Amino acid sequence: MAAETQATEGQTTSKGEAPIKPEYIIQREVNKAAATEAALPAEEESKGEKKSGQNKKRAAKNKPKPRQNAERLCRSVAIGEKCTIGAACKSSHDVAAFMEKKEPDLGSQCPIFDEFGKCVFGLRCRYAMAHTTAEFTQVVDNEKVQKTQPNQVLNQMSRDMQIRLRKHQEKFPRTQEFDVQWQASMKDNGAQAGSANTEESARDAQDDTAKTEQASKRQRKARGRIDYRGKTYLAPLTTVGNLPFRRVCKEFGVNITCSEMAIAGNIIQGQGSELALLKRHASEDIFGVQLAGNRADIVGKAAEFVSNNCDVDFIDLNMGCPIDMAFNNGGGSALLAHPRKIERIVRTMLAATDCDITVKFRTGISRDVNVAHKLVPQFASWGTALGTLHGRSRQQRYTKVADWDYIGECQNVAETMPL
Repeated sequence: MAAETQATEGQTTSKGEAPIKPEYIIQREVNKAAATEAALPAEEESKGEKKSGQNKKRAAKNKPKPRQNAERLCRSVAIGEKCTIGAACKSSHDVAAFMEKKEPDLGSQCPIFDEFGKCVFGLRCRYAMAHTTAEFTQVVDNEKVQKTQPNQVLNQMSRDMQIRLRKHQEKFPRTQEFDVQWQASMKDNGAQAGSANTEESARDAQDDTAKTEQASKRQRKARGRIDYRGKTYLAPLTTVGNLPFRRVCKEFGVNITCSEMAIAGNIIQGQGSELALLKRHASEDIFGVQLAGNRADIVGKAAEFVSNNCDVDFIDLNMGCPIDMAFNNGGGSALLAHPRKIERIVRTMLAATDCDITVKFRTGISRDVNVAHKLVPQFASWGTALGTLHGRSRQQRYTKVADWDYIGECQNVAETMPL
């Protein structure tokens, strides 16, 4: 096939291009010198790097230039605070140089400052001069800050905390201590006898670590103080149950709210998108965080982190997620096939935290093989505060009819644990 074909009068088009009628073409003058200069970097890049794919001949003309850290103002300096990183900080601390190169503001009023009395972006704000003095210091309206404090969002992780997690500087003593005790119990008594002896080890671990200074006084008194019976519970909804949605549901009278499913491993790695799921609005009077994972040590560390650094009333273990990403990694509903692993995860969470531990699970993995009725009595004996049963198997996902009769059977064997 010829590389070019005659399309319309006076026009030629290459393969994959659509012809345009002459009356719709706008003629523009092109500066040939500037066009040639702009094309040089793309040509030089193509010589040094071999490209592949159907668009390999297309130059990356619109590729943005990466910003250098030296051109960005330090977050702490931008809000008038001292940089905690010090000499190791890769961002600029020269306020005058930053303000000289900074793009003009988008307007004269900062919506964040007008609403809350303080802008968290400081000099980096695109409306910075609305709350910045001539000496580049930040203006704070203390009266408005105090007035809007009850409407603030809680559990917002600082940049320093995120860096600590990424650099593995955050410690998890309670999880590590219980993990050592669990492994010692398994080694001494064998896998069969381990379940019977671990309950005492869990109590010892909780007594030994109750003195830790990381847990707040409020959280030390939190476990067992909530009566879940007779209350409406907004189920965790991934990609739906975010903070704005939960605020709307609170206005309609829901009692208990829970975060979207957060991956335990991503939390202790300091991923910003995962830490954002921990946020809680002040209007959420009974709030919990749901964690997903397949390793007791990882889930335990994430639970310990949430308990120590967040204002939560309970932490929920996800054993109902049917999506392949979670199931193929051994998390979510895949845990239902491993009761011993569930026990270790739940007991680790109980030992590492001071708030209630709850569980969310399905009837089973396969449609015709129910296992929930076997797990419910064990959940109660392990000390979980609440169980939430999705009346479908993993195989049924969300579209099939829920088995309400089976939910009733599980309720009958739940003993003292609300289900």
